[in-house]
Amino acid sequence: DAVAAREGLIAVYPGGSGGLPGGRLLTWNAGHCCAYAMRNHVDDVGFLGAVIDRLVAGDRADPARVYVTGMSNGGMMSHRLGRELSGKVAAIAPVVGALFGDEPAPAGPVAAYIIVGADDRTVPAAGGPLGGRGAAAAGGPPEDHPLAPAAAQATYWTKANGCGAGKTTVSAAATETVWTGCKSGKDVVYVVVANNGHAWPGGRPGREGADPPSPAFNASEAIWAFFKRQSR
Repeated sequence: DAVAAREGLIAVYPGGSGGLPGGRLLTWNAGHCCAYAMRNHVDDVGFLGAVIDRLVAGDRADPARVYVTGMSNGGMMSHRLGRELSGKVAAIAPVVGALFGDEPAPAGPVAAYIIVGADDRTVPAAGGPLGGRGAAAAGGPPEDHPLAPAAAQATYWTKANGCGAGKTTVSAAATETVWTGCKSGKDVVYVVVANNGHAWPGGRPGREGADPPSPAFNASEAIWAFFKRQSR
């Protein structure tokens, strides 16, 4: 909200489906995850594509500068929209999300800014099943396929975008690898945030008992700095 207000952006917050009593744990159908939306084959690609179309048709959004970000299952959904709606989305920024390793190539290249937490135990760096309280709260495994390792997200988009070697910078806050000069013209950035679990870096815990986010890296600011350089 603070970035959108300062920069004159339109920030749109669509909601998922299903959930527990009290509206908790709404989910997106990101393919192999998660929970209600996945099990009921909810057409979230169609829904979010329609949201984009309505904003563009109403002159509320520049069709060349539509960006998608999300956390956890929302990060997975960001990947899916990048794959399937590359004609509408200029860039994605999955935060503590994941891929599953069997995704088809995207319809077209999309710039990607990928953030993972070095201490994330819900979406583990090595891949495998989802962990944490979210899985238990879903009444069983919220996914139907093991996760790919976290770094597979960068591998997927660098391959799709025709990128060469990346450049890595290490600081106390994060380890960042940047791929520029890709054949598609679409950059990829992969950031591993130190001292950050399953949380939005620079933000606040989403609920009581949630992982504390790192205060040393502001994901919202970093994502916007990347997004504003990208267009279709």
